[in-house]
Amino acid sequence: MPTVAALVSGGVDSAVMVHELVGHGIKPHIFYIRIGMDSDGFTDCSSEEDIELTTLIAHRYSLPFDVVSLHDEYWDRVVKYTIETVKKGLTPNPDVMCNKLIKFGVFEERYGHQFDYIATGHYATTTFLLGHTFLSTSPDPVKDQTDFLAQINLKQVSKLLFPIGHMQKNEVRQIAEREGLANAHRKDSQGICFLGKVNYNDFIERALGTREGRIIERETGKVLGKHKGYWFHTIGQRKGLGLSGGPWFVVKKDVKRNIILVSRGYDPEDQYGMHVQMDEFDFISLDPWKVQEKKSPVDEPDAGDIEDIDITFKIRHTPEFTRGVLSYKPDAGYMITSKVKIQGIAPGQYGVVYDCNHHLCFGSGMITKGF
Repeated sequence: MPTVAALVSGGVDSAVMVHELVGHGIKPHIFYIRIGMDSDGFTDCSSEEDIELTTLIAHRYSLPFDVVSLHDEYWDRVVKYTIETVKKGLTPNPDVMCNKLIKFGVFEERYGHQFDYIATGHYATTTFLLGHTFLSTSPDPVKDQTDFLAQINLKQVSKLLFPIGHMQKNEVRQIAEREGLANAHRKDSQGICFLGKVNYNDFIERALGTREGRIIERETGKVLGKHKGYWFHTIGQRKGLGLSGGPWFVVKKDVKRNIILVSRGYDPEDQYGMHVQMDEFDFISLDPWKVQEKKSPVDEPDAGDIEDIDITFKIRHTPEFTRGVLSYKPDAGYMITSKVKIQGIAPGQYGVVYDCNHHLCFGSGMITKGF
């Protein structure tokens, strides 16, 4: 029987994940990774409840359980990345970095390497194809989390188990209720992974402070109001601007002058684009050119332009997949061209690419420009 490290958060998904492993004859070693905010003036006690519930799961199934602290590593790698990205005027995705660098990075290096597999409660699956393990989507489109996993590599995905990845969320709840698990009715966690119950804007203010700037209407140049710093706002944002006569949307940020440009209406043209530029792209297993038996721009970067390939993609966490084409040019990098106009292309976020059936997740690239 393979040895398995189970990463348990205290939520219902990871609890049912453990139940499923035990039901298949696997006795995992449970780990809780403590990464919560408990320094720099922030205190979040939610981890204590998480650990208590995880302890109950470990006792119920007579499993070994350890709490490991990766707080310092998380601060150095993920929190620092988040602050630096926001300071540049970009939109960070710390959940993507948490999976890549901490859960399947530092944890693997220190603890996970002792086990054959690492199991999590993510809504995702794996598919073995062409001699490789691919990250693939969950049948529950609302809960699918492959976009948060799209920066992992082949070594990482080949070692992952997703015991509930093939289920719908209501199935998971039903199993938890049927088995009388202590967290059967616990609400799903919301927001950014490292913040817990700490407010995101409070965290950003503590890290970067405030600096008053102007909110300007893109079309007319009229000053509409003031903001506390461009780092509190992101492209496509609608709420929290404090403007009347809207709705108003953030369409651009001038970082040097600390200006927020907005556009009014339910469908402002400035919100939309057709092209997602990514200078670099990280493929998890094989790139789509290889899957479809075409040349790989990774293997032959000097071979000239590569033929465009049909894909589906996401630029944010959403149930919907958008159809488009992926192209590569040696002098420009990777670009997604959408079949339809897409709203709120935010540099700093990730363009996540899937096959045409939005089943296989090929990988992701950080968005550098949208137009």
